[in-house]
Amino acid sequence: MATSKKLAEAYSKFDKNKAYSLEEAIKILKDANYVKFDQSVEIHMNLGIDSRKSDQLVRGTVVLPNGTGKKVRVAVFAEGEAAQDAKNAGAEAVGSDDLINEIMKNGDAPYEAAIATPDMMKKLGPIARILGTKGIMPNPKKDTVTTNVVKALEDIRKGKIDFRNDDTANIHQAVGKLSFDNEKLVENAKAFIDAIQKAKPSGSKGTFIKNAVITSSMGPGVKISV
Repeated sequence: MATSKKLAEAYSKFDKNKAYSLEEAIKILKDANYVKFDQSVEIHMNLGIDSRKSDQLVRGTVVLPNGTGKKVRVAVFAEGEAAQDAKNAGAEAVGSDDLINEIMKNGDAPYEAAIATPDMMKKLGPIARILGTKGIMPNPKKDTVTTNVVKALEDIRKGKIDFRNDDTANIHQAVGKLSFDNEKLVENAKAFIDAIQKAKPSGSKGTFIKNAVITSSMGPGVKISV
């Protein structure tokens, strides 16, 4: 009940029907912060696409200039020199058959991202479902199937994220933590919004971003102008 009252109080401090600039919206979120943990800041958009049509899907990757604020555990499937490079670069798990067998045995992959060299892809079949369910199956389109595992690892560490619309033509993405400086949150949010706009499919007609809201994990949703 206390949380509901505080959230209602937060909503009372701004116009729910107004679209604010990112700078204004982030200030509202910070002023409405009433919890002790560091909340994620998320952007939610409703897109002018028909999600049933494959040529209107919105997907891609973008590197947030100030990272996400989350520690990302990365598994690298590689052998030989590439495996050693990944270890030197600080990957949380590096291996070939041994890493695959470990994941099969545990039935889980406790990582937020995975990278594989091209020659390893044929070996990942037995754990494809596990990796796919977690959304971390290496994919050439995401630059996570590569011979340059160090660069791929560095991009992920810097804040590289994947995005894709859901079945209801909405897209959701965390763009940082509420503890970030306002300027850094604005930079991250703008980078993400710009990536979405560039990913507009040719089949989408009319208004592309129909509605956009920025919110924190426990805070109010504030409409933003894009």
